[in-house]
Amino acid sequence: MTVHAARSQRGARGLLADQTRAGRLIMSVTQSFSRFKADRSGDVAIMFALMAVAMCLFVGAGVDIGRWLQARQQTIAAMDAAVLAGGRELQLDSSNISGAIATAKKFYAENVKARTPVISDTIDFTAADNNKSFTASGNAYVATPLLAFANITKLPLLDASGVEYSKSQVKQGGNGEGDLEIALMLDVTGSMSGQKIKDMRAAATDLVDIVVSSDQSQQKSRLALIPFSEGVRLPSDSNAAARGSPASSVTLTCNGWGGGTYSCTYDRTKCVAERTGADKYTDEAPAAGNYVMTIYKSSSCELSSSEELVPLTSDKTLLKNRIKNLEDGGSTAGQIGTAWAWYTLSPNWNTLWPAANQAGAYSTKLRKIAILMTDGEYNTDYDSHGVKTGTNGAGAAANASSTQQARDLCTAIKAKGIVVYTVGFDLGGNQTAIDTLNNCATEPGKFYNTANGEQLKEAFRDIALKISQLYLTQ
Repeated sequence: MTVHAARSQRGARGLLADQTRAGRLIMSVTQSFSRFKADRSGDVAIMFALMAVAMCLFVGAGVDIGRWLQARQQTIAAMDAAVLAGGRELQLDSSNISGAIATAKKFYAENVKARTPVISDTIDFTAADNNKSFTASGNAYVATPLLAFANITKLPLLDASGVEYSKSQVKQGGNGEGDLEIALMLDVTGSMSGQKIKDMRAAATDLVDIVVSSDQSQQKSRLALIPFSEGVRLPSDSNAAARGSPASSVTLTCNGWGGGTYSCTYDRTKCVAERTGADKYTDEAPAAGNYVMTIYKSSSCELSSSEELVPLTSDKTLLKNRIKNLEDGGSTAGQIGTAWAWYTLSPNWNTLWPAANQAGAYSTKLRKIAILMTDGEYNTDYDSHGVKTGTNGAGAAANASSTQQARDLCTAIKAKGIVVYTVGFDLGGNQTAIDTLNNCATEPGKFYNTANGEQLKEAFRDIALKISQLYLTQ
């Protein structure tokens, strides 16, 4: 159930209850009028006077009750907005209770500006349930100058028992729709140097804090981290299952300076490239004949040991430490990062990971989400030997261009029911990059084109909050 659905049902039930309460008040006045009418003692003048008073009281009751009903509905709507705003602040920082309360009060004040005038408004807000929920308390009253003739001087807007007080539940790491698995692909290529990689670290850390719950007892929320540049670096224990037993080097025919040729050797690195063959755009389990390729080059892989892929985990400390240590370098093989975002979510690749890091089966009760972030156009692909195209001695690309590979992979990922969010960072109007990210996103609203660090952080936060929505529980 979404926030909007919860609020809609709450509003429907509340309106029915309000109408019932208003009906009871009017019935009370009507009964008073009936007693006046039934009382036949005294002369006609006295009866007329009593009936006139009763009629005025009946009309006045309608006016006062109308004002009460309007103020009540406006107050409940304002409380709902306020507790959702305060609860969202708690999602971002569960220790900042004072900030959450201040935010709630601000939202409440803004939403009651046009409200029917009330008296004695003591509505207040606070965190509850060990900062996992946010609640309202207090009451407000509408003065009833016309009903005062019946000794009713004011009407409370809320039930004194507290059952009508708004409450939002902070659902870190889920929204009540089952367990959650997220793959976060991060661009750590050379163009991410300087302030850009600092901004990305901050944005990614913020996202981890929101979507990965510290309490895994009710719902599991795990995240896989996939840094990529010219390829992806796997944990050493996963290499054999992913790429088999590749040769330590490959020898190719390279072009010499004088126009001749010579034999050149490229060494095996600790990074992996694409998969070729019939399963290149599927998540079929790796095995002989459809392993991923190893990257061969004359130098080491651009990704260090601190930038190894992290399979699905709820260890927030591990994830944030890895993000903190990300460095920039290398070219942009986004199709490889995209593939591994899928593989970490696929149960078919569980042989690569320890039991605690294995993905669950595809299921409507298990939400799988991929978040793909890059700062530019995908421009790196490999020949059938695992040597980067354009390198001396390398052949043609084993698959399509890196851009086309990424798009084809995204199509297959979405067909599995995985929701894909994409984030462009300072793309500089590169239309190919924009089109690729737009194509990969599940829908247009799930593509974020950010121009600076603040926008990047806002995009990651918006994605995180959409994944982990708040719920009105009262």
